[in-house]
Amino acid sequence: MRLLCLALLLTLLAGCASGPRIDSRYTSVGQNSRVQYIILHYTSTDLSRSLRLLTEEEVSSHYLIGATPPTIYRLVDENRRAWHAGDSQWQGRTWLNSTSIGIELINQGYYEGPAGRYWQPYAPAQIDALIELLKDIMQRHQLPLGSILGHSDVAPQRKVDPGPLFPWKRLADAGLLPWPDTRAVAQQQALFSQSLPTVAWFQQQLARQGYLVPEHGELDEATRNVLAAFQMKYRQARYDGEPDAETAALLLVLNQQIQN
Repeated sequence: MRLLCLALLLTLLAGCASGPRIDSRYTSVGQNSRVQYIILHYTSTDLSRSLRLLTEEEVSSHYLIGATPPTIYRLVDENRRAWHAGDSQWQGRTWLNSTSIGIELINQGYYEGPAGRYWQPYAPAQIDALIELLKDIMQRHQLPLGSILGHSDVAPQRKVDPGPLFPWKRLADAGLLPWPDTRAVAQQQALFSQSLPTVAWFQQQLARQGYLVPEHGELDEATRNVLAAFQMKYRQARYDGEPDAETAALLLVLNQQIQN
Protein backbone atom coordinates (compact mmCIF):
# COMPACT_ATOMS: atom_id res chain seq x y z
CA MET A 1 0.00 0.00 0.00
CA ARG A 2 2.83 2.36 0.87
CA LEU A 3 4.51 1.65 -2.44
CA LEU A 4 1.25 2.32 -4.29
CA CYS A 5 0.78 5.66 -2.51
CA LEU A 6 4.38 6.63 -3.20
CA ALA A 7 4.02 5.81 -6.89
CA LEU A 8 0.80 7.85 -7.08
CA LEU A 9 2.49 10.80 -5.35
CA LEU A 10 5.44 10.68 -7.73
CA THR A 11 3.07 10.58 -10.70
CA LEU A 12 1.21 13.64 -9.41
CA LEU A 13 4.45 15.53 -8.78
CA ALA A 14 5.72 14.69 -12.26
CA GLY A 15 2.50 16.01 -13.74
CA CYS A 16 2.83 19.27 -11.81
CA ALA A 17 6.46 19.69 -12.84
CA SER A 18 5.69 19.30 -16.52
CA GLY A 19 3.52 22.44 -16.60
CA PRO A 20 0.54 23.16 -18.83
CA ARG A 21 0.10 21.47 -22.19
CA ILE A 22 0.89 24.03 -24.92
CA ASP A 23 0.07 23.75 -28.61
CA SER A 24 3.10 25.07 -30.55
CA ARG A 25 1.93 24.33 -34.09
CA TYR A 26 1.41 28.01 -34.95
CA THR A 27 4.06 30.73 -35.16
CA SER A 28 3.48 34.47 -35.49
CA VAL A 29 5.30 36.43 -38.20
CA GLY A 30 5.16 39.57 -36.00
CA GLN A 31 8.31 39.03 -33.99
CA ASN A 32 12.02 39.72 -33.80
CA SER A 33 14.87 39.23 -31.36
CA ARG A 34 14.77 40.87 -27.95
CA VAL A 35 18.43 41.74 -28.59
CA GLN A 36 18.82 45.19 -30.14
CA TYR A 37 22.46 46.03 -29.39
CA ILE A 38 25.85 44.53 -28.69
CA ILE A 39 27.91 46.49 -26.15
CA LEU A 40 31.69 46.17 -25.97
CA HIS A 41 33.78 46.61 -22.82
CA TYR A 42 37.30 46.13 -21.56
CA THR A 43 37.83 44.39 -18.23
CA SER A 44 40.57 46.65 -16.75
CA THR A 45 42.25 43.55 -15.32
CA ASP A 46 43.70 40.14 -16.20
CA LEU A 47 41.93 36.92 -17.13
CA SER A 48 41.80 35.21 -13.75
CA ARG A 49 40.43 38.24 -11.93
CA SER A 50 38.01 38.99 -14.80
CA LEU A 51 36.58 35.47 -14.60
CA ARG A 52 36.20 35.79 -10.86
CA LEU A 53 34.50 39.19 -11.07
CA LEU A 54 32.19 38.16 -13.92
CA THR A 55 31.11 34.86 -12.40
CA GLU A 56 31.18 35.45 -8.64
CA GLU A 57 30.15 39.11 -8.33
CA GLU A 58 26.96 40.88 -9.39
CA VAL A 59 28.50 42.29 -12.58
CA SER A 60 28.36 39.90 -15.55
CA SER A 61 28.53 39.69 -19.33
CA HIS A 62 27.40 37.23 -21.95
CA TYR A 63 30.90 36.71 -23.33
CA LEU A 64 34.48 37.25 -22.24
CA ILE A 65 37.32 37.12 -24.76
CA GLY A 66 40.87 36.42 -23.63
CA ALA A 67 43.92 38.09 -25.16
CA THR A 68 46.56 35.36 -25.46
CA PRO A 69 45.09 32.96 -26.32
CA PRO A 70 41.89 34.68 -27.51
CA THR A 71 39.53 32.13 -25.96
CA ILE A 72 35.83 33.03 -26.09
CA TYR A 73 34.04 32.24 -22.82
CA ARG A 74 30.25 32.15 -22.67
CA LEU A 75 29.26 33.27 -19.18
CA VAL A 76 25.56 34.08 -19.59
CA ASP A 77 23.13 32.54 -22.05
CA GLU A 78 21.97 35.03 -24.68
CA ASN A 79 18.32 34.55 -23.74
CA ARG A 80 19.07 35.84 -20.25
CA ARG A 81 19.98 39.34 -19.09
CA ALA A 82 23.59 40.03 -18.09
CA TRP A 83 24.50 42.95 -15.83
CA HIS A 84 27.08 44.83 -17.87
CA ALA A 85 25.68 48.16 -19.10
CA GLY A 86 24.27 49.72 -15.93
CA ASP A 87 22.64 53.13 -16.26
CA SER A 88 22.71 53.45 -20.04
CA GLN A 89 20.80 54.90 -22.98
CA TRP A 90 20.87 54.74 -26.77
CA GLN A 91 18.31 55.93 -29.32
CA GLY A 92 15.88 56.68 -26.50
CA ARG A 93 16.06 53.19 -25.01
CA THR A 94 17.23 53.08 -21.41
CA TRP A 95 18.81 50.49 -19.06
CA LEU A 96 20.13 48.46 -21.96
CA ASN A 97 20.91 45.27 -20.06
CA SER A 98 17.45 44.06 -21.10
CA THR A 99 18.03 44.58 -24.83
CA SER A 100 21.73 43.96 -25.34
CA ILE A 101 24.47 41.36 -25.41
CA GLY A 102 27.56 42.33 -23.43
CA ILE A 103 31.06 41.35 -24.53
CA GLU A 104 34.07 41.93 -22.28
CA LEU A 105 37.61 41.88 -23.69
CA ILE A 106 40.65 41.21 -21.52
CA ASN A 107 42.46 44.53 -21.62
CA GLN A 108 43.93 46.66 -18.85
CA GLY A 109 42.38 49.82 -20.24
CA TYR A 110 44.67 52.61 -19.06
CA TYR A 111 46.91 53.74 -16.29
CA GLU A 112 48.29 57.16 -15.42
CA GLY A 113 52.04 57.52 -16.02
CA PRO A 114 54.59 60.36 -15.85
CA ALA A 115 53.82 61.30 -19.46
CA GLY A 116 50.06 61.09 -19.02
CA ARG A 117 47.51 58.38 -19.66
CA TYR A 118 48.76 55.16 -21.25
CA TRP A 119 46.29 52.88 -23.05
CA GLN A 120 46.88 49.19 -23.64
CA PRO A 121 46.61 48.05 -27.29
CA TYR A 122 44.37 45.13 -28.22
CA ALA A 123 45.91 41.88 -29.44
CA PRO A 124 45.14 41.35 -33.17
CA ALA A 125 44.11 37.72 -32.59
CA GLN A 126 41.69 38.87 -29.89
CA ILE A 127 40.01 41.22 -32.37
CA ASP A 128 39.87 38.41 -34.95
CA ALA A 129 37.98 36.28 -32.42
CA LEU A 130 35.70 39.21 -31.58
CA ILE A 131 34.85 39.81 -35.24
CA GLU A 132 33.97 36.15 -35.73
CA LEU A 133 31.71 36.24 -32.67
CA LEU A 134 30.08 39.53 -33.73
CA LYS A 135 29.28 38.20 -37.19
CA ASP A 136 27.62 35.17 -35.65
CA ILE A 137 25.55 37.23 -33.19
CA MET A 138 24.55 39.79 -35.83
CA GLN A 139 23.40 37.04 -38.20
CA ARG A 140 21.45 35.06 -35.61
CA HIS A 141 19.65 38.10 -34.20
CA GLN A 142 19.31 39.86 -37.58
CA LEU A 143 20.81 43.08 -36.25
CA PRO A 144 21.32 46.08 -38.56
CA LEU A 145 24.52 48.08 -38.95
CA GLY A 146 24.95 50.46 -36.05
CA SER A 147 23.96 47.87 -33.45
CA ILE A 148 27.50 47.42 -32.09
CA LEU A 149 28.29 50.04 -29.46
CA GLY A 150 30.95 50.85 -26.90
CA HIS A 151 30.17 51.24 -23.23
CA SER A 152 31.32 54.83 -23.71
CA ASP A 153 28.56 55.34 -26.31
CA VAL A 154 25.73 54.30 -24.01
CA ALA A 155 27.18 55.80 -20.79
CA PRO A 156 29.45 58.67 -21.92
CA GLN A 157 29.27 60.53 -18.61
CA ARG A 158 30.91 57.72 -16.64
CA LYS A 159 32.57 55.21 -19.00
CA VAL A 160 35.40 55.32 -21.58
CA ASP A 161 35.69 51.67 -22.58
CA PRO A 162 36.60 50.09 -24.93
CA GLY A 163 38.91 53.14 -25.27
CA PRO A 164 40.71 55.05 -28.06
CA LEU A 165 42.88 52.09 -29.13
CA PHE A 166 39.96 49.82 -29.85
CA PRO A 167 40.06 49.18 -33.65
CA TRP A 168 36.57 50.25 -34.69
CA LYS A 169 37.75 50.63 -38.29
CA ARG A 170 38.56 46.91 -38.42
CA LEU A 171 34.96 46.18 -37.50
CA ALA A 172 33.81 48.55 -40.22
CA ASP A 173 36.09 46.87 -42.78
CA ALA A 174 34.54 43.53 -41.75
CA GLY A 175 31.09 44.88 -42.63
CA LEU A 176 29.93 45.21 -39.03
CA LEU A 177 29.87 48.97 -38.60
CA PRO A 178 28.95 52.04 -40.67
CA TRP A 179 31.94 54.27 -41.37
CA PRO A 180 32.01 57.84 -42.76
CA ASP A 181 33.26 58.16 -46.33
CA THR A 182 36.73 59.74 -46.28
CA ARG A 183 36.26 61.91 -49.38
CA ALA A 184 32.90 63.24 -48.22
CA VAL A 185 34.36 64.05 -44.79
CA ALA A 186 37.23 66.02 -46.36
CA GLN A 187 34.81 68.06 -48.48
CA GLN A 188 32.55 68.85 -45.54
CA GLN A 189 35.49 69.64 -43.29
CA ALA A 190 36.70 72.30 -45.72
CA LEU A 191 33.27 73.93 -45.62
CA PHE A 192 32.96 73.74 -41.84
CA SER A 193 36.43 75.26 -41.49
CA GLN A 194 34.96 78.45 -42.96
CA SER A 195 31.92 78.44 -40.71
CA LEU A 196 31.67 76.12 -37.72
CA PRO A 197 28.15 75.03 -36.72
CA THR A 198 26.70 76.05 -33.39
CA VAL A 199 26.91 73.93 -30.26
CA ALA A 200 23.17 73.28 -30.63
CA TRP A 201 23.85 71.79 -34.09
CA PHE A 202 26.47 69.43 -32.65
CA GLN A 203 24.06 68.37 -29.94
CA GLN A 204 21.33 67.67 -32.48
CA GLN A 205 23.66 65.61 -34.68
CA LEU A 206 24.92 63.59 -31.71
CA ALA A 207 21.33 62.92 -30.66
CA ARG A 208 20.61 61.66 -34.20
CA GLN A 209 23.47 59.21 -33.75
CA GLY A 210 21.72 57.86 -30.67
CA TYR A 211 23.60 59.56 -27.84
CA LEU A 212 21.90 60.96 -24.77
CA VAL A 213 23.13 64.54 -24.94
CA PRO A 214 21.90 67.91 -23.64
CA GLU A 215 20.18 70.02 -26.31
CA HIS A 216 20.36 73.46 -24.70
CA GLY A 217 23.03 74.94 -26.98
CA GLU A 218 25.70 75.26 -24.29
CA LEU A 219 29.11 73.60 -24.38
CA ASP A 220 28.94 72.09 -20.90
CA GLU A 221 30.87 69.13 -19.48
CA ALA A 222 28.14 66.65 -20.38
CA THR A 223 28.24 67.74 -24.03
CA ARG A 224 32.04 67.55 -24.09
CA ASN A 225 31.90 64.01 -22.73
CA VAL A 226 29.54 62.92 -25.49
CA LEU A 227 31.68 64.62 -28.14
CA ALA A 228 34.74 62.84 -26.75
CA ALA A 229 32.93 59.48 -26.88
CA PHE A 230 32.08 60.05 -30.54
CA GLN A 231 35.62 61.18 -31.36
CA MET A 232 37.10 58.21 -29.50
CA LYS A 233 35.25 56.00 -31.97
CA TYR A 234 35.64 57.84 -35.28
CA ARG A 235 38.69 60.11 -34.74
CA GLN A 236 40.98 58.39 -32.32
CA ALA A 237 43.96 60.67 -32.89
CA ARG A 238 42.24 63.44 -30.90
CA TYR A 239 39.29 63.03 -28.55
CA ASP A 240 39.33 66.27 -26.61
CA GLY A 241 35.59 66.89 -26.67
CA GLU A 242 35.99 70.08 -28.71
CA PRO A 243 33.38 70.85 -31.41
CA ASP A 244 35.70 71.37 -34.39
CA ALA A 245 35.32 71.22 -38.19
CA GLU A 246 36.49 67.62 -38.57
CA THR A 247 34.11 66.33 -35.91
CA ALA A 248 31.27 68.25 -37.55
CA ALA A 249 32.11 66.67 -40.92
CA LEU A 250 32.27 63.18 -39.44
CA LEU A 251 28.91 63.63 -37.74
CA LEU A 252 27.15 65.04 -40.80
CA VAL A 253 28.50 62.45 -43.25
CA LEU A 254 27.80 59.55 -40.95
CA ASN A 255 24.25 60.70 -40.25
CA GLN A 256 23.61 61.20 -43.96
CA GLN A 257 24.90 57.70 -44.73
CA ILE A 258 22.72 56.18 -42.03
CA GLN A 259 19.68 58.11 -43.24
CA ASN A 260 20.22 56.95 -46.82
